[in-house]
Amino acid sequence: MSISIRLATISDLHAMQNANLSCLPENYQMKYYFYHLLTWPQLSFIAIDQNNNLVGYVLAKMEEDANPNDQHGHITSLAVLRSHRKLGIATKLMKQAERAMAVNFEALYVSLHVRVTNRAALTLYKDTLNFEKSAVEKKYYADGEDAFGMKKMLKSRNEYISDESL
Repeated sequence: MSISIRLATISDLHAMQNANLSCLPENYQMKYYFYHLLTWPQLSFIAIDQNNNLVGYVLAKMEEDANPNDQHGHITSLAVLRSHRKLGIATKLMKQAERAMAVNFEALYVSLHVRVTNRAALTLYKDTLNFEKSAVEKKYYADGEDAFGMKKMLKSRNEYISDESL
């Protein structure tokens, strides 16, 4: 199975929203996807199969209220279709977004929120991607569930540029 990762474009937004609807309980209006892609076109990526079908995405942004000395990115949403899980796609999407944040915006770190009950995501973020829990956000989600705030320090812009492994 051949999977490619590339930058998301406006023409990918409907497929991204459909993946979100089928994979996640938190759903967004189309204007939110447009806002991310128009404001930070370098930060969101999709995974496509050999037939050019979207099988996963990461929707990312820079934190707008950040202190200039505390530039950091945020993962808004990450989804991989059930049929394509456990293939390393989420890891590849996340690494691309992390690299883009550091290279394009000199982000110092990346943050995200994850449901406290989402063991699979917690394992991915903590064990595979080396995120650390930074806070518990009480009743963060619309259904009242708490979220873990998580954070990962990024390499410097130059380290990512010289790293050919990505």
